[in-house]
Amino acid sequence: MTHNGVMADIVLNGGSLRCDDVVTFAAGKVHVAVDPGALAHVEDAWRLGLEAVVRRAVYGRTTGVGANKSVVTAGSAEDGLRLMRSHAGGVGELMTAEVVRAMLLVRLNQLMAGRAGVHPRVLNAVAAALNTNSLPTVHRIGAIGTSDLTALAETALTLVGERPWATGGVEPVDFGAGEALGFMSSNAATLADAVLVTVELRNLLHASHTVAALSYIALGGSPEPYARTVHAAKPHPGQVECAAEMRRLLGMTAVPLPGRRIQDPYGLRAFPQVQGPALDAVAYLEKVLTTEINASAENPMISVSDNDIYHNANFHTAYVAVALDTARATVHSVAELSAARLGDLVEPDQTDLPAFLASGPAGSSGVMILEYVAHDALAALRQAALPVTLGTAVVSRGLEDHASFSTQAARQAKRVANAYRIVLGCELVAAVRALRMRKANVVDLPVRTAYELAKSVLDPRLDDRPLTDDVERAAALLEDLDRSTVD
Repeated sequence: MTHNGVMADIVLNGGSLRCDDVVTFAAGKVHVAVDPGALAHVEDAWRLGLEAVVRRAVYGRTTGVGANKSVVTAGSAEDGLRLMRSHAGGVGELMTAEVVRAMLLVRLNQLMAGRAGVHPRVLNAVAAALNTNSLPTVHRIGAIGTSDLTALAETALTLVGERPWATGGVEPVDFGAGEALGFMSSNAATLADAVLVTVELRNLLHASHTVAALSYIALGGSPEPYARTVHAAKPHPGQVECAAEMRRLLGMTAVPLPGRRIQDPYGLRAFPQVQGPALDAVAYLEKVLTTEINASAENPMISVSDNDIYHNANFHTAYVAVALDTARATVHSVAELSAARLGDLVEPDQTDLPAFLASGPAGSSGVMILEYVAHDALAALRQAALPVTLGTAVVSRGLEDHASFSTQAARQAKRVANAYRIVLGCELVAAVRALRMRKANVVDLPVRTAYELAKSVLDPRLDDRPLTDDVERAAALLEDLDRSTVD
């Protein structure tokens, strides 16, 4: 269903948001709506938050925060304003509009679970901001994986009217007693970064099957390493998935015949065994993030069903950090195989084509420079793949003595995705060039549509020339290349 060219709303209820929904919304393709039943539950939690402070001490409502947890406060709305102002100290570059939209969507969905004690008027204001593309100005630096306090404080101050909107704007909304901390207790900005890059990595990994299949044809690969019998003997889910997809793309329907080589290089032969862990890691990461974007991270957490408030550490994102570290490491291994296949594509012994796929006078360089470009990107990827979970931080006078650094892990994941895209782009340029030179017959193969699409986008000239545009076009084409084989 569409309305004025815009797809139907995503209805938020605090429990059913998907990572793909976040990506679609961040791109500006849908509107958001809130579930009335869930909003009624939000109001019940708000009322309980007001009542609970009469019978017990509540962190951030009757006390200060952090190491000020034992300092008794007035518990007023003014206390909340001071909390917003003191925590709105983010620095550095600004978040992109896409990330801010994703952050607001995630936070609104979490609030819809009804455990933060924030009044429905605040949630309605966030929904109105999203549907009018009214976005706060939010700085990137200021979080360590235990709530995005600076980003959400800047957002809250914008909602109350103390900071200017970056785009658009909605009427200022009041935050009542205790609601500032309830709004700020979330890793929504980190989760926004993580969700966007996770879907990108998932799509790039799927596209890498198509790129590897084109290289397989150009290199005259052996089908034996992809045989069902081989992978049934070691049935890791991602490995089995990769081998099956390669069989589909390459039209392998029967018992495989021997290849032109008794043993292919690892870039072809070990592709399922290396790609498999990456597929599994990113799938697990997406599962973790789906839990997080539908979770209650607030401290304290209000439970209407228990008629009580719980002080807790759901704001800690160790799951996210560990899953991001694992995913980045596995993608690095896959990128190494892509660079290895590129090395095979420029080797005459592997292709029976001229060295560097050159065409022209003796000594022509062809695609020689692509190896340098790919390994530069691979080196950047390697640095970005280093784990963040080996370090921690002790802050707030020693009270908060551990940090996940999931925020940094998400930022590094985006660097990994950018570099991996370049490596795959280099391989694709070389594979398509080799197939042009070989005049390979791909008529009856499912991968043919991807090859035809790539040929229509990449420059057909074989003479020595700058390859910058080719690599950039190939890198931008990857997701469409993957979709072309299944549409």
